[in-house]
Amino acid sequence: MKPEDLRKAVGGQAVLEGVMMRSPHAMAIAVRRPDGSVILKDEAYTSLAERYPALKRPLLRGPLILIEAMVTGVKALTFSAQAALQEEEGQEDEPLGWGSITLTLGGAFLMAFLFFGFLPHWLSSKAGFLVGHTLTPADFTFHVIDGIIKLSFILLYIWGISFFPDIRRVFEYHGAEHKSICTFEAGEELTVEKARRHPTAHARCGTSFILVVLLVSILIFTVFFPLFPALTHRGLANNFLQVVIKVGLMFPIAALSYEIIRWGGKHSGHLAARILLWPGLATQRLTALEPDDSQLEVALAALKAVLAREELPEVSGQLSVEEDHCAACRP
Repeated sequence: MKPEDLRKAVGGQAVLEGVMMRSPHAMAIAVRRPDGSVILKDEAYTSLAERYPALKRPLLRGPLILIEAMVTGVKALTFSAQAALQEEEGQEDEPLGWGSITLTLGGAFLMAFLFFGFLPHWLSSKAGFLVGHTLTPADFTFHVIDGIIKLSFILLYIWGISFFPDIRRVFEYHGAEHKSICTFEAGEELTVEKARRHPTAHARCGTSFILVVLLVSILIFTVFFPLFPALTHRGLANNFLQVVIKVGLMFPIAALSYEIIRWGGKHSGHLAARILLWPGLATQRLTALEPDDSQLEVALAALKAVLAREELPEVSGQLSVEEDHCAACRP
């Protein structure tokens, strides 16, 4: 792959005391251990879209990329949790079982469904007094209120957890991830000094994706529910059913939202793109904080590892951080 094509194809994720980076053919996770050393796990990676080119088509690639991001994200978080909590050299890792992972993810999805799905929907059905008549999912106003409540809940949640020291450090690594990717996209040398100058916000961030999903969902729900009046009745059971339907509609919503983010990332200088991406970039002031130099080192180590596997001459052999490479970490 040409360097200019790769610049828009590298993404990442902050993890516990580290950063995961992913390119079209590689994935790397760099984590700072309690003793100050950096452990780096990098491996070849081939997405389903690479194996089945038909899945690269617009509106198909969005949901696929989202699912793959969730899978690799869980894998990266599991590895970082084990590495970051490893307290002494030579201590054996005890991998988390799939039972524990499933239970944790199941609980997280249930809480998200209740607090960011059902509760805003139920509150919107009770908000008819704001407009002077009963509101149902057949009303545009219903979905606007639902979106405002969801956005408020999300922002309050992010703001609240940012006070936890461990979460704040994850947000700082998020900023380090963005600065590193911006440095690469600018064609600059991948050093802490160069990365430090770049912003912590990035147009292709998942935070921007969440807000675009929120806006697109308002439009799709407004069109969908009036087509099926039987689904718009009031009542607790009907509210629950309506939220389940909304969850099912998240696949076309994610597909369209991805195309919007992709277009915005490619045309960041366009006025329409700046307007669309501004809410997400503004929200990143909460989720992508200014990192220190040691955090930038970790993010750059992960980035260089995936670029080395992409066999770019300009970065090959530039792993400047003293990473701890064990045989188990480098398949």
